Amino acid sequence: MITFLIRAAIFLVSAFLGLVVADLILPDFTLHWSNWWGVVLAVVIFAVLQSVLTPWIFKIASRNAPAFVGGIGLVSTFLALLVAVLIPGAGIGIRGPVAWIVGTLIVWLVTAIATWLLPGLFLKKRLEQRRS
Repeated sequence: MITFLIRAAIFLVSAFLGLVVADLILPDFTLHWSNWWGVVLAVVIFAVLQSVLTPWIFKIASRNAPAFVGGIGLVSTFLALLVAVLIPGAGIGIRGPVAWIVGTLIVWLVTAIATWLLPGLFLKKRLEQRRS
């Protein structure tokens, strides 16, 4: 159970970091910070959708179009962003094709790096707690 919670926390933090970096870099990729609950909602929606869409799209692509397997992370990131933007009250807005394309790339890259690096931080603390 604790491992599941740690993985969920890592995924939420990585989603948050990806969305914040895109918000900071792209003027047409906006997190609406005045509606902090909406930003939290956008992060949760994005993280849950990405975690559900990635294996689903992988299964479909590997069966029907194996050449697209490498782009699954980008496709699932784009679809998760699309749904998050369409949810009323979610604190995220994306305007224009450049923001959609570059935003997808930034969010995908940052979340990929974060999910690679964050387990070391979380698990290091957990291992130290077990030793104590």
